[in-house]
Amino acid sequence: MEIVKHAIQDVYPDDYAWCYGCGRLNQDGLKLRTGWDGDQTITIYTPQPEHTAIPGFVYGGLLASIIDCHGTGSASLALHRKNGYEPEDKEVDPPRFVTASLQVDFMKPTPHGVPLKAIGTVEEIHPKKWKVHTEVFAEGQCCAKGEVVAAVMPDSFKK
Repeated sequence: MEIVKHAIQDVYPDDYAWCYGCGRLNQDGLKLRTGWDGDQTITIYTPQPEHTAIPGFVYGGLLASIIDCHGTGSASLALHRKNGYEPEDKEVDPPRFVTASLQVDFMKPTPHGVPLKAIGTVEEIHPKKWKVHTEVFAEGQCCAKGEVVAAVMPDSFKK
C-alpha cells in the first residue's frame, strides 16, 4: 500500500493541529494525512480494533471522519497549490478549512483489518469554499462515497 509522503497536515500550524481526525498533535486522534496523488488527493488509514461496528466490519462513523478530514485537507492542498505552494514548502502556512457540509453514502460493508484508501477530487466553488468528492476503498472495492463542502476557517476561530 502506498504512503502519503508530503501531507498537508504535517505543516498545519501547531495551534490548528489538534483535530481528532487529522491533527498530528492529538495523541488520541486518528492522525489522518492527506497528500497529492497526481491531480487527485489521497489519504490512507488502517482501522484500529476500536473502529469495529460488528466483528469483521468497520464502524461507519470512522468512514465519515475519513471523508470529513480528507475533504478539508484536500481543500487546503488545493488552495495552497493555487497560491503557489506545496506541502513540502514549509516557509508558508497552508490555509485551514472547516466543514460547511458533509454528505456520506455507504456503498457496501467495509471489511476490518485492511488499509482504507480515500481518493478525492477537488472543485473550487468560491474563493473561500471548495467541494471535495471522495471515494473510500478497501481491497479495491468502493465502500463509501462522500462530499465535503469546505470553507476557509473564519478569523473568529483563530486565536
